[in-house]
This record gives sequence, structure tokens and C-alpha cells, in this order.
Amino acid sequence: MPLQSSPESPQPLRVILGATKDWVERLNPVWVEGQLIEIKRRAGATQFLTLRDALADVSVRLSTSALVLDQAGPLTEGTAVAALVKPTVWMTSGQLTFECRELRPSGEGRLLAAIEQRKRMLQAEGLFAAERKRRLPFLPRRIGLVTGANSAAERDVLQNVARRWPAAQFEVRHAAMQGPAAVEQLLDALRALEQDPQVDVIIVARGGGSLEDLLPFSDEALVRAVFAMHTPVVSAIGHETDNPILDLVADLRASTPTDAAKRVVPDVTTELTGLAQAQARARRALLNRITSEQRRLAELRSRPVLRDPAASLGAHHERLGQLRSRLHRAVTLAIRDESRHVEHLIQRIRAMSPQATLQRGYAIVSRDAETITAAAQAAPGQALTLQFVDGRIGVDVTTIEET
Repeated sequence: MPLQSSPESPQPLRVILGATKDWVERLNPVWVEGQLIEIKRRAGATQFLTLRDALADVSVRLSTSALVLDQAGPLTEGTAVAALVKPTVWMTSGQLTFECRELRPSGEGRLLAAIEQRKRMLQAEGLFAAERKRRLPFLPRRIGLVTGANSAAERDVLQNVARRWPAAQFEVRHAAMQGPAAVEQLLDALRALEQDPQVDVIIVARGGGSLEDLLPFSDEALVRAVFAMHTPVVSAIGHETDNPILDLVADLRASTPTDAAKRVVPDVTTELTGLAQAQARARRALLNRITSEQRRLAELRSRPVLRDPAASLGAHHERLGQLRSRLHRAVTLAIRDESRHVEHLIQRIRAMSPQATLQRGYAIVSRDAETITAAAQAAPGQALTLQFVDGRIGVDVTTIEET
């Protein structure tokens, strides 16, 4: 029943908003297509999105739950989506909004969601781990190149590598860079280069393209094959903004084919300059070392002990001479003192000897080789011998007088 109103009997605002809300919410949910131009995630349960028409300048506000956003996969601003929405009116503000009950990426958004889901699965398996990345050789013997035949990417790689290192050698394998046959041809080319023992690094190069054109480089079979290879792989797909899964599993991601050429070989001019600088530094270091050692040798040679090695022995020789003289004098004095002492003892011995007594005019009286020291030991008529200093005299005792 229609509401009655007049200037004299207006309806309350709440009644009008309630009626509008009741009428709007009778509409059934409907799938709409548009482009997300704003995503506002909040800590609460309700999230807000802004959806714009792809052609007309028309946009609406969507409210949804965090669960619906998470189930839709990774969404970024600019993603095309299909949304199941039901209109509603907010009583507090009178604002018309749409409740989003389901959200699905469409077009490129659908492809991006599928790629993102595959990327998360492979990342969980450890295919993108940094510790398994192999280092590129400083100077590869032969460079494997997988690219399209007569493509700009092929010319960029070959020309820039030749410019940086003219002696570089290539093993080129052509393959389709897009379309249904691309993955199989890419796998065949990679297997052939992997089996070549001379190939030290492999570049997979392609110019830019649409998301659909670059889909082969996010193929799971190709990604797993690159992960299992022993030869380092450089991914040079598209431009800086392109990011297929091959970039994540490769040992090195180059932003462009030209960048790949700069990464796989050194610049001969830079290396020659560095070599010349290293030689100059080595020469200066060697000359400085020689100069330092010459200075040190000169300082050593200037020392008195090295300038005249015998000079240091002069003082010791003089000291030795003095000690020798002192020793000679001491020995001489000692011998003289001992000689005097011996002479004195000899004289004392001589003074006490019978020979000295005889020299003073005395005689030794003996009988039958027995010395007689008293008159009582002799008897008259006995024969005695008198020992003088110069000889013996035999006498007979005639009388004995005792005193």
C-alpha cells in the first residue's frame, strides 16, 4: 500500500528508508562483472570493495566478508572479477550498497589467480628456495640459448654477449614461445642442452607479451623440469613487469634478454681494465715492499755491529787481555809466595838436620851403627866411630868421664 504524505503530514525519514530498504532487498542476487579499483581490508569481519564498470564511468561500493576475499584468491586493484551481489540500504546513512556473497576473478584475473595458486603450491614444495639456487660460472665454456627462431630476444642476447665477450660460444635451440606446442618444445630444447657437457649455463629468452602469451612459462611441467636440471638456468622472459613462475624457479632472473646477456658473461673491457689496475696495484705493492726491505737492510747495515763486526770484539779482546795480565800477575805472585814459603821450610828443615849440626863442628858417635848419645853408653876399650861433616874417624875408648 503506498505511503500517504503531505507538507502537513510528512512521513518520518526512518519510515521512508525502511520502505526503501524493504523494496530494494526484494531483488534477487545477481552476477555482475567489473574491475576492482579499491580494496579496503579491515581488522573486522566486514571488508569493503569498489567495483567499476569496464566501459562506463560507473562504480559501486561492495561489502563482503574476509572469507569471501580469501576464497577468491589473491586480488589486486585492477583485477577483473565476477561478483554475486545483492543490493541493500544502510539505515544509518541511507547509502545504497551491494553485499558481495561470492567473488571470482574473470579474464586475466582468472588466469592470475590460477597462476598464483600454482605458485603457492610450488613454493610450499621448496622449488623457489634460495639455498638451492646454483651460481652461474664466471666465464662459461658454452652458453645454451632457448628462444624463438629469428626473434628479437635471440638477437639481443647474441649481440650483447658478443659485445661484452667476443669469444663466447653459443648452442642455440629454437622453440615456440607461445601457444599449445610451446611447453613441449621448450622441454625438448632444455633436455638437449642439459645433456651437452660443454654447456655451462642456459638462457631462456623471450620478449614481452600478454598474460596469455606468457602462460607456457608458468606451466607446472616446465617449472619442475627446470628445478630438476643440473645446469644453471637464467630466465629472461618479457619485460621488468612480467613475472612468470619460471622466473622464481630459475637460478637467476633477468629483467630482459639484454639483461641476461650482461649477467652470463663479464665485460671484456671492464675485466681488462680491472686486470690492468690489479697489475698496477701489484707492481706498486711489490715496489713498496722492495723499497721497505731496502730501507730496513740499510738500517741494519748502518748499525755498528754490522758495519764493523770485529768492533764489538775489541772491547772484549781488551778486557780479555786485562784479565790475562791480572791472571799472570796473580799466578806469578802466588808462585813467588809459595817459593818463599818452600824455601823457608827448606831452611828450617836444613837447620834441624844432622848435616847442619855437623857443619857447625859437631860429630856423631856411633857403635856398630848405633848412635851413642850419652857417655854412659860407652865402655873403655870399645871401638867407636866419629862421623864428621867431611868423613869418619875410628877411635878406641880409653877413659870415661861423666859430668
